[in-house]
Amino acid sequence: MSPRPLPGPRLGRLLALVPWVLAHPGVTIAELAQRFEVDEEELERDLELLPLCGLPPYTADRLIDVLVGEDGAVDIRLAEYFERPLRLSAAEAVALLAAGRALLAVPGSDPDGPLATALAKLEAVLGARGALAVDIAASPHVAELQAAVADREQLEIDYYSFSRDEMTTRVVDPLRVFFAFGSWYLAAFCHRADDERLFRVDRVRAIRRTGTHIAAPEPQNDELELGELVYRPRPGDLRVRLRLARGAAWVIESVPHDQVFELDDGSFEVVLPVSGPAFLDRLLLELGPAATVLDPPEIAASVADTAARILGRYGVTVS
Repeated sequence: MSPRPLPGPRLGRLLALVPWVLAHPGVTIAELAQRFEVDEEELERDLELLPLCGLPPYTADRLIDVLVGEDGAVDIRLAEYFERPLRLSAAEAVALLAAGRALLAVPGSDPDGPLATALAKLEAVLGARGALAVDIAASPHVAELQAAVADREQLEIDYYSFSRDEMTTRVVDPLRVFFAFGSWYLAAFCHRADDERLFRVDRVRAIRRTGTHIAAPEPQNDELELGELVYRPRPGDLRVRLRLARGAAWVIESVPHDQVFELDDGSFEVVLPVSGPAFLDRLLLELGPAATVLDPPEIAASVADTAARILGRYGVTVS
């Protein structure tokens, strides 16, 4: 089955793009593409999505209008409900403030624009001026990787693979650094895998510049960025059949799977492709009695051994 697209950098870009266009009437698609670091075709797809955003019952006064002139000039007209003042609780205001601060970190956002001004006013009302900091998980390697992307320089990195529980050294051609789902990622061509890969920046242990310059990257691969973000199943990967209790249905929504069947008692049978044993061990230990391994049978024994080793570290002996 094809991977289900996930909201990622595109959603953040859309939220940052709207106030920028409103503050700069007459801005063109070419100018927006340059500012938000995407190609024009991708930006046009973003703009085509905006008119589908709104509130029930999705009438004209509840939707966003986007107009693109023959000269490429973009005009956005907000729905009427944006004209009504909001009445927020303190908790809602703080959540809105935190989300707005995170949006200002999106490449292309204006740190002095309308969003920043509105957030400053909200901070003043809350009495939280200068007291709220939003940590978007920046890694000390982010700036160095961004510089390598700008310089189009090949890198050698030491990288910890969470799913395989191993450290590897890889030569990569960096393509893009972006923030999504609470973490920074490097999109790069990996010479070890001979394919494009995504690397969690906080799992990069060391970076060494090679002095080798690379060609300009091709237009961005949306499937790589918005598909199954960290793991993309391959035909040769191990498949595991599990029975999941009703309360473990979150696995189906969170983990790539080949097949899923709902049983009469509300439980599920699911076939999961597995990138590595370390990932599967962690998943099954987290699920505990809510998951039963149906096939292959040796997986259950492997997880039991892992659980025994973990308990042994705490002085607990399993008979």
